[in-house]
Amino acid sequence: MKALHKKGNLNEFLQKGSDELKCRLIECWRLWARLSQRPPLDVWTNWLLLGGRGAGKTRAGAEWARGMANGDLFFTKRPVARIALVGETYAAAREVMVEGQSGILSLHHDGNRPTWTSSRRRLEWPNGAIAQVFSSEDLDALRGPQFGAAWCDELCKWSNAQETWDMLQFGLRLGDFPQQVITTTPRPIKLLKEIVADERTSISRMTTDQNRANLSPGYFDRIVNVYRGTRLGRQELDGEIIDDRPDALWQRDALERARARQAPDLSRIVVAIDPPITGNASSDACGIVVAGRGWDNRCYVLEDKTLSAVSPSRWADMALQLYQKYDADRVVIETNQGGDMAESVLRAADPALPVRQVKASRGKWLRAEPVAHLYERGLVSHVGTLPLLEDEMCDFGLEGLSTGKSPDRLDALVWALTELMLTTGERPRARVV
Repeated sequence: MKALHKKGNLNEFLQKGSDELKCRLIECWRLWARLSQRPPLDVWTNWLLLGGRGAGKTRAGAEWARGMANGDLFFTKRPVARIALVGETYAAAREVMVEGQSGILSLHHDGNRPTWTSSRRRLEWPNGAIAQVFSSEDLDALRGPQFGAAWCDELCKWSNAQETWDMLQFGLRLGDFPQQVITTTPRPIKLLKEIVADERTSISRMTTDQNRANLSPGYFDRIVNVYRGTRLGRQELDGEIIDDRPDALWQRDALERARARQAPDLSRIVVAIDPPITGNASSDACGIVVAGRGWDNRCYVLEDKTLSAVSPSRWADMALQLYQKYDADRVVIETNQGGDMAESVLRAADPALPVRQVKASRGKWLRAEPVAHLYERGLVSHVGTLPLLEDEMCDFGLEGLSTGKSPDRLDALVWALTELMLTTGERPRARVV
């Protein structure tokens, strides 16, 4: 088969090959599957495929179920006699997992195709392997049957997620090593978090973009490009688990409601910097945020250009580029750690740069609280999407970030909005008519 990979050989081979051979090649999943769609090489009980809409997770789940039933060595050492197929409802399981465009039946083009008996809700392969369909709405149906494998589709949409999952676990008791695959677009539900945290879980992540070749170009223009970077887009297209921290100063829904597609005319623009103590790989990031104040007396956060583990000259150059790009009024820099040295780094980049030093006399929470109040009053909008900054904002509680890391992006945001909205004595620049 290696010779087929030489230039021109594959097309020539396909043209000369028989229809039967072409079908076999098409069905050879190991040839076409992306890395994220291939079974993990490590030992696992749960294989969790977190993917966006149209990312290819259903195809991966169906191929796995087919491979387990047929004893395909790409998936298992021997055929699995009993498989559970669990969906949100019976209708959803049938229409997606069994009869769908990427469902199990669509993968068979020869005499090995299983028989689908709708009244009994089960597939039966010629070798005797059986896959039975179950619904999260019917818990009792999972009491009694036993399986050697299970495919759970769209777990985050299940009606009785925890109860259905529990009943399924009791039934996974056949064979040497029962396994289950979970294919889902994530939502921040408790069960999904528990599965992610389980040491027996191997996780594959896939995005809608990765399956672009198999999707309509119009879908990307009409849907993907519109939602890209938003909370909904990161969840539904990128397959990320987007969660809010209950004690955080900011919540994602509020940020989404206030989001702006573009900024109006601005009376002031500042570049705010929260520099790291050092510039090596182990130091904090250098927070750099651009924000402006409009003639409507509202603030607009324009850009987050935070840099990780860079030298002082590198972040100074970035600040100067942003100052020039936005025709800003001032660069604001926190100097608690570096004192006048931080300003001198900026002066080296441009001696005429208008710089204001700010020093933190209170803790991060106390500094951030008045800025969060500006958001609550509807006085701040983010222009476009700023996902990494918003992640920090919605994970910032009284004890800081849940990761224990420094909130460098958030610090820079706080300094920018404090300068624009909470510092007195500043005159707006003349408005150009």
